[in-house]
Amino acid sequence: MSRIDLKKKSEAAAGKPAPFGPDIDLAAYQAEAAEHGKVAGLRELPDDVRERALSVGVDTGEACRMGSFFQMDHSVVFAAAYQSGLEVMDIGAALEKYDWLKDYWWKALAVDADKYTARAELEPHHGYFLRALPGAKVEVPLQACLYMTREGLAQNVHNIVIAEEGAELHIITGCTVAPRVRSGLHIGVSEFYVKKNARLTFTMIHNWAPEVAVRPRTAAIVEENGVFISNYICMKPVKTLQAYPTAYCVGENATVRFNSVLLAQEGSNIDVGARVYLRAKGCRAEAVSKAITTGGNIVARGHFIGEAEGVKGHLECRGLILSDRGKIHAIPELEGSVKDLEMTHEAAVGKIAPEEIEYLMARGLTGEEATAAIVRGFLDIEMKGLPESINDEIKRALRTGETEGGF
Repeated sequence: MSRIDLKKKSEAAAGKPAPFGPDIDLAAYQAEAAEHGKVAGLRELPDDVRERALSVGVDTGEACRMGSFFQMDHSVVFAAAYQSGLEVMDIGAALEKYDWLKDYWWKALAVDADKYTARAELEPHHGYFLRALPGAKVEVPLQACLYMTREGLAQNVHNIVIAEEGAELHIITGCTVAPRVRSGLHIGVSEFYVKKNARLTFTMIHNWAPEVAVRPRTAAIVEENGVFISNYICMKPVKTLQAYPTAYCVGENATVRFNSVLLAQEGSNIDVGARVYLRAKGCRAEAVSKAITTGGNIVARGHFIGEAEGVKGHLECRGLILSDRGKIHAIPELEGSVKDLEMTHEAAVGKIAPEEIEYLMARGLTGEEATAAIVRGFLDIEMKGLPESINDEIKRALRTGETEGGF
């Protein structure tokens, strides 16, 4: 599709709200931001920026990282890869370098899906291009950070990630704001392409602020024997977050896993799900959601569509309510159109059983310590197939979230 056609479709969808989540007045946010100068290395970033980045798994010391991307507001301040077979670039520079990249632009996602995708096309603010070349094994993760420093800013990014045939790629991406920022809007369009026999792990950690609105728009296309694993963690306050990533298993024996861990504190409204189309023989999908409310609202969605023989899928949502002011709504959906498939789901929402607390208190814990221990066990989600370095980052993010969540 030409850029003229994309613009026309975007303009037509500019006022089209998303089917889920509260509508957002885009005009309420600032479109302009001062330029931030490039840095020669992430160690040159101010101490407060480095500390905030670390809270979302981005190590500015770059220990055990094979590449880094860092964007502040609308400026890409750093992008570098440290292993052959790996590319880390500003998406704008990548589009200029590779003419073929335009064939991936809005291929997994529709530019006119809603007004947020339209805004990302009409008023783009960079984003990252990450690519593992054919056969490359990037076992040590690379990292990307999208950072906002201006109060009330709108940040609209478009990211493309490609794991070429036979490649292996692991990514940690963190999104956050400066400590002084309370409000803003983040629109993040991300397209993932997992080629034949490739493996891609994407772990996203969010640390926003109480008045920030967040609208990620994500889709993945997974080819034959490809594996796509998506981990999402949000343990900090956010005003409104709505995300419904979609994966298309288009090659035989493609595998997709979605894991999410959500904490909604008072004032937070979170609507997160996962949708998978199983379109080829032998495809597999799994989505596991752990949700806790201490006063906020959570909607946990899941939708699997089986369209080919021999596919299997499992949806699981477990919610824990720690306050009478909070609410969790689990919505699992299974849809099949062929006879030879197997898809299951299970969902449970409830409180901590009093006998569990009493049991631990009888062994010397206080009531608060017993509650904290039970919550830690609840959050101990098994994220299959991850390198130990990724698991360590996830555990650290969960520990930080537990402390700041008050349990």
